[in-house]
Amino acid sequence: MSTLLFYIQVNAQSDLTSDSVDVFIKNKMQQLRIPALQLGVIQKGKLVKLSSYGMANPENSVLATDESLFSINSCTKAFVGVAVMQLQEDGQLNINDPVSKYLDSLPEAWNKITIKQVLANNSGLPNIIDEQEKILGNGDEASAWTKVKTLPVQFQAGEKYSYNQTGYVMLGMIINKLSGVHFTKFIEERQFRVVDMKLTRFGDAHDVIPHSAGAYSTVSNVKGQWVSNGNLTTAYMEFPLFFRTASGMISNAGEIARWIIALQDGQLLKQKSSLELLWTASLMNNGKPEGLNNFLNGYALGWPVIVRDEHPAVAPVGGMRNSFFVYPKDELAVIVLTNLQGANPEYFIDEIAGYYVSGLKESNGFGLSPAVKLLRKELIKQQYNNALKTAQQLKKKHGAGFILNEDDINAFGYRLLGEQKKQEAVKVFKLYTELYPKSSNAYDSYAEALAATGNKTEAIKNYQRSFQLNPKNTNAAQQLKKLEGI
Repeated sequence: MSTLLFYIQVNAQSDLTSDSVDVFIKNKMQQLRIPALQLGVIQKGKLVKLSSYGMANPENSVLATDESLFSINSCTKAFVGVAVMQLQEDGQLNINDPVSKYLDSLPEAWNKITIKQVLANNSGLPNIIDEQEKILGNGDEASAWTKVKTLPVQFQAGEKYSYNQTGYVMLGMIINKLSGVHFTKFIEERQFRVVDMKLTRFGDAHDVIPHSAGAYSTVSNVKGQWVSNGNLTTAYMEFPLFFRTASGMISNAGEIARWIIALQDGQLLKQKSSLELLWTASLMNNGKPEGLNNFLNGYALGWPVIVRDEHPAVAPVGGMRNSFFVYPKDELAVIVLTNLQGANPEYFIDEIAGYYVSGLKESNGFGLSPAVKLLRKELIKQQYNNALKTAQQLKKKHGAGFILNEDDINAFGYRLLGEQKKQEAVKVFKLYTELYPKSSNAYDSYAEALAATGNKTEAIKNYQRSFQLNPKNTNAAQQLKKLEGI
């Protein structure tokens, strides 16, 4: 692996927090093979950290700088959400109106779908891209629009969440019609210029873009599924003009930071209620939120949402390479832009945020279930001894509200392994087997922790027990062969 690829350039304050974040980022870039990364951190309305790392162009050893520009892909939808709310504040639309009020010649089945349902991706519209994420009609606007209107709706509007690009193409049409200018111009004038985002623009790989960080990938689309291919390759991004409400902006962490600050300061949306609505997860017909996955478990108006009791966040993601999390209750925002499709920074932004808000640190128990948090607190007091007795006492004290389910205790054990707390992990996984003595997975996890501590004999015994409980457990069989062959 080229050492140039992970050369780190940092322009940041030299305090301990910043230094620790830099070490974390460097390790993450090496682990995920990220050529270049930009980080912006906003705290209490101020940009407190702006850093650029790695290679914008590894082929020619071009370093990333704070001016480097990254394609932000579907994070563009967050800007579209703001544009629609600006039109609502102007009195030109209402998000609860059907799209048919503003667009003519729609299929009858689309007529009752609302702007809000389109923004929140629960419209049920057929998708204007195929399984390979190619735009219908070979990318031609008229052909794509004609083709998608012949397709059946996927489900009744509001029934469930389904990520959809058709609705954002429609939103572009609505913005064009109501504003009197192309949606790119409207967003440039009402957002970029207001915030002084001089480098941010709409574009794709067809454009020659000064300071471009390029695009690379370690994944490929195989029959609609993204699969890691293990190789770093050049990626090609193409976004026709009509499609750029769905994915078409190029920006950097510094300018996005200014935009987030302006959004929260009331420079872009005049009414506080507009921002609250923009960031509130839409509810399905059953009254529950749904989102991209179990983590990004809600979707607001162009903004994915993390619905959780502690440190909720609104969290646009784009191209499996970019994300920015805003934590409204914590007066914090973290922006991570990369040039690697497959980096998925949404899965490590919380940990970056934890350097600024300690409650977000995994090592402090963030992300664990309420019951596991109680257990963890008590186990720390007694150096993880007497785990079963402690769990029984907590159950007696808290009653039905104290539930240690399999997934939660398993996740706790693996978190301890990840923190290199191997002996503590062994004790937690032993508790797992005691609470769930008929679970094959419990003994499998316990055996893995034992093997990590070098206790080969006990590891073999527990892999054997796991395999007895579930003869289809191929991992237990493979690990047994490995251990018995040593």
